Amino acid sequence: MKNLILLFSHSLTDDQKEDAKQDWGVENFVALPSDLQQIFSNVPADLETINEYLQPIEKWLLENSQKDDFVLIQGDFGAVYYLVNIAKNNHLTPIYATTERKSVENMQSDGSIKTERIFKHKRFRKF
Repeated sequence: MKNLILLFSHSLTDDQKEDAKQDWGVENFVALPSDLQQIFSNVPADLETINEYLQPIEKWLLENSQKDDFVLIQGDFGAVYYLVNIAKNNHLTPIYATTERKSVENMQSDGSIKTERIFKHKRFRKF
């Protein structure tokens, strides 16, 4: 059974779930527990290094994954870099989501322009 471990700060869209199942053979989605999600989503900017800060997430990842599982990693750049290396060094496949972005500009009655940005999932890519 292929798992997709979720190390990111959002919920998967239906398109992303379908892509993971059809294109990657994922059968099970595994989210971080809420306490670890708080750690991952709130990496302090004032830390000189984050390796120690990420230890609880690294430990959980290694305890809750099996060889060849996929790991969706998106977030703080340094945390992503660190966890991608952990995943690769432990026979996991780190991936990230790509999106198509559209911008729609609407003239408002007061003469201002309101811009709406639309993001649509396109695919996952391996790191």
